[in-house]
Amino acid sequence: MTIIVSPLRDAPTVIKWKKPSHVITLLEEGLMSQAPRALYPDRHLKLTVHDIWQQTAGETLPDEGLVRKVLDFAATWDGRDPMLIHCWAGVSRSTASAFIVACSRNPDADEAVIAQALRKASVGATPNPLIVRLADEVMGRDGRMVEAVQGIGRGNYTYPGAPFEIASTY
Repeated sequence: MTIIVSPLRDAPTVIKWKKPSHVITLLEEGLMSQAPRALYPDRHLKLTVHDIWQQTAGETLPDEGLVRKVLDFAATWDGRDPMLIHCWAGVSRSTASAFIVACSRNPDADEAVIAQALRKASVGATPNPLIVRLADEVMGRDGRMVEAVQGIGRGNYTYPGAPFEIASTY
């Protein structure tokens, strides 16, 4: 099945029409109340995090715990129905999380192939580099995930992005 990436503004529509069985929300604390209602509340992971990659006063930096929560949650997904991953803009936190979910589901796949699929699906995708680096370390990918994301470069400026889908298997 597919992984859908979306900005917050489009997430309710994606839920209505695509009917994802699992939803990951990545928003700063002040916006979490705007998170859409998932079809299955027990399969909705809400993570409070800012879109930063170095410590900034008053903001929540992505950490290893966040990555582990994403990976543990993704392991509960059977893949029959789509998974929705969204953040505020659908550009950085959500694309990084979609990339790590796809990598986790495909341990023998070339990370560059998955990153290229991300780029093909969204010219604006700019995965948060800290989330990717932390996932690379947790998953023991020896820098391949980081290199793959660096290989697709920063996406074209878009704010917010548009919903897109990538495959969950490679």
